Amino acid sequence: MTIAGGIADQLALWEREELDRYLRRTPEDRGEYVTSSGLPLRRVYTPLDCDADPWERVGLPGRYPFTRGPYPTMYRGRRWTMRQIAGYGAGADTNLRLRYLIEQGQTGISVDFDMPTLMGYDSDDPMSIGEVGREGVAVDVVDDMVELFDGIDLEQISVSMTINPTAWILLAMYVVVAQDRGCDLDRLSGTIQNDILKEYIAQKEWCFPIRPSMRIVRDTITWCARNMARYNPVNISGYHISEAGGSSLQEAAFTMAVTRAYVREVVESGVDVDEFAPRLSFFFIAQADFFEQIAKFRALRRVYARMMREEFGATRPESMRLRFHCQTAAITLTRTQPYNNVARTALQALCAVLGGAQSLHTNGLDEAIAIPSEFAMKLALRTQQIIAEETNVTSVVDPLGGSWFVESLTDDFERAIREILDRVEAMGGTIRAIEENFFQREMAEHAYRVARRQDAGEAVVVGVNRYVEEDGGDAGPVPVHRVDPDTERRQVERLRRIRAERDGAAVERALEEVRRTARDPGANLMPPTIAAVRARATGGEIVRALRQVFGSYSETAVF
Repeated sequence: MTIAGGIADQLALWEREELDRYLRRTPEDRGEYVTSSGLPLRRVYTPLDCDADPWERVGLPGRYPFTRGPYPTMYRGRRWTMRQIAGYGAGADTNLRLRYLIEQGQTGISVDFDMPTLMGYDSDDPMSIGEVGREGVAVDVVDDMVELFDGIDLEQISVSMTINPTAWILLAMYVVVAQDRGCDLDRLSGTIQNDILKEYIAQKEWCFPIRPSMRIVRDTITWCARNMARYNPVNISGYHISEAGGSSLQEAAFTMAVTRAYVREVVESGVDVDEFAPRLSFFFIAQADFFEQIAKFRALRRVYARMMREEFGATRPESMRLRFHCQTAAITLTRTQPYNNVARTALQALCAVLGGAQSLHTNGLDEAIAIPSEFAMKLALRTQQIIAEETNVTSVVDPLGGSWFVESLTDDFERAIREILDRVEAMGGTIRAIEENFFQREMAEHAYRVARRQDAGEAVVVGVNRYVEEDGGDAGPVPVHRVDPDTERRQVERLRRIRAERDGAAVERALEEVRRTARDPGANLMPPTIAAVRARATGGEIVRALRQVFGSYSETAVF
């Protein structure tokens, strides 16, 4: 008898005797067991649930197809970067928070920007009233970036900037600050998010139509590949797809569809895939379904490696390694019983580590109420430090590798991702699918199903639809961060003073060069943008100049 036959016989005997007898006495509590994305879950997993020879798909860490991690030693050689996001008020305000977090042991910087900065409006624009410095830091001009990074060694700490529609402008400001300090651009590390297709799919923040926006992403990728050897010019983001209501499967598959579109765009412009692919980076969520998330991360590495080698002809291992930042799920945080959020965040952070993240942000317990307080940020950072220092989970690479359950779920997740990617290709590709609202409809339908299940109590949210307490259930109110109401006035006054002091004619010449470059589809927008920033043009002025060439965009809403 074969080994498989022996296992099958044992399984059948167990089901007929122990299991059947036990189920008659104690029935299972649900009729259907599935992951949060709807993938079916077996009662128990055995070697029969994995292929006879899984080695080709699983392999070893740091080796194609990188299922077990992008590097051979993973956390034994280098811990993940602990990168708590921060951003509020003016540059000097956020600078204080960044320095505080570094003092508390943070190993990377992540900056969040306010809505006017994201959308390409200056702080004194009528559209900015009431939003300046409210949900992130206000950055209008390069002087603000100087204050933001004052006293921080840009060559020694990696800097991530969470911004998309105007990402190339913030990158230009960062470059100017670094050059003025005498930094070597090839020594700078970090990333701009710069994932504009995700905006049309999920987050809904853009300045221009889809295709000109793609050109800007292409220009940042090619410019960084040739001028900033260690910098990631795009952080392709599934996180916001999940936060907008998508399932974990949609997050993974839609992100890979977006990745395919970016890589095609750059390759078709004449740049070899191995020249830029090593600096592509990713941003995923760590959701509540613990094992599904671990399987998701492992499957994504495999899908990406195969896509880069088989579709785009990548030959360097660095071009096939999916490296990702992870953030715990803000959408799971609750206003009621907010201290429950500490437990949620810890478990989500643990699954990110077991899934092999290169960088991690843990959410503050108060983020369902306001941007996190200093206390909440420190506690969230301590959560990561406890996982790193006290649990011993960093001692073994891919410790769940070889689990019949995890390997089977990884295979199921990979197959499901590929099925969605095939659907997108059949529609004419990612951009066509965005224009036809395919992604938006799929996410809306999933979000509606989840909301129905939560309303019915079928999907339990502790403290919200089960174990509810009338007084909220926590010991006293949660201290909430409050933005200084004088921030907007101070920022506007500073901006107007800078406008009065600068060389207006030089600014206009620089903006005209931005417009001229934009009219040439083969030219790169980064050099004239850097020149405009150095002349102290504002982000809003650069965006307005490009709108004269690119126009604006309105989507067809999905109901």
